[in-house]
Amino acid sequence: MKVNTQSVNFNADQKLIDFIQKRMDKLDMYYDKVIKSDVFLKVENTSDKANKIFEAKIHVPGDSLIVKKQCKSFEEGTDMAVASLQRQLKKRKEKLRTYL
Repeated sequence: MKVNTQSVNFNADQKLIDFIQKRMDKLDMYYDKVIKSDVFLKVENTSDKANKIFEAKIHVPGDSLIVKKQCKSFEEGTDMAVASLQRQLKKRKEKLRTYL
């Protein structure tokens, strides 16, 4: 799957981008018709420790799924968002099966 990663107001290192790519590739196991995904990494200027925002938009035929997570690290946000996307993709696949 093609993952377009954009970091807002900072430069993401290659290790983080590779980590995100690896986790997002696992979504292909749950739904194989994913066209592409856009990932936005943002850092909020707050005193709160959970100031990292991970936002993912998955494009599937006829729709797009959006997940936004705020955590202490981008890795934690990635894992939480991928888990949420897995549930959404499974649900979508089950709905499509009932119509066939």
